[in-house]
Amino acid sequence: MTVRVEPHPSFPGVYIVEDAEGTRLATANLAPGYAVYGEALIKHGGIEYRVWNPYRSKLAAAILKGIKQIFLKPGSRVLYLGAASGTTLSHVSDIVGPSGMVYGVDFSPKVMQQLLRNVVEKRKNTVPILEDASRPEYYAGLVGVVDVLYVDVAQPTQAAIAAANARLMLRKGGGLLLAVKARSIDSVEDPQVVVKREVKALAQSGFEILESLELEPYDRDHVMVAASYHG
Repeated sequence: MTVRVEPHPSFPGVYIVEDAEGTRLATANLAPGYAVYGEALIKHGGIEYRVWNPYRSKLAAAILKGIKQIFLKPGSRVLYLGAASGTTLSHVSDIVGPSGMVYGVDFSPKVMQQLLRNVVEKRKNTVPILEDASRPEYYAGLVGVVDVLYVDVAQPTQAAIAAANARLMLRKGGGLLLAVKARSIDSVEDPQVVVKREVKALAQSGFEILESLELEPYDRDHVMVAASYHG
């Protein structure tokens, strides 16, 4: 079977690849020749694409589940909280491209080493920040104003962390993508109740909630919340 690559109909910088393996999401590799987490690399029309695994990335899962807005596009400035080893962050780096910038925050020195080795060393549009996302005042001066805030932190105060970072760095009208990990917030309470409480907290902090999307079967007890910020 010949390879077909089409731009995603809704999200600039995201692609749909069709080949013998099926139909999959992908992004154009900003660091050709390098995979970040063992993903397949596909060359087509002089461009190398990285297959985007929805079982490894909540953002890919949200796109496949039909999320209507991800806010990301070429040239976007992004603050990414919970960067970890860079699986999803690397695809965000592909999407925003060389004219964009991704600031990746994580408090774990171990995963920061992986982020540096696998992503930052090969991508000039990524900046690693070894810090606790609940203390945005420590890195706001480095980051400045961003267009998109992406939050994927395994802490029980996710909405409060998102709001604190937004107040200092997210522009008015900017977008928030919050991956709510219900079991990280409360391991006993009904996940739907937990998600509703986090969404309410966001709404009280100046966010307009646009949608809330469950990520099963790709991720259990996870919900992606998309919101715009009005301060």
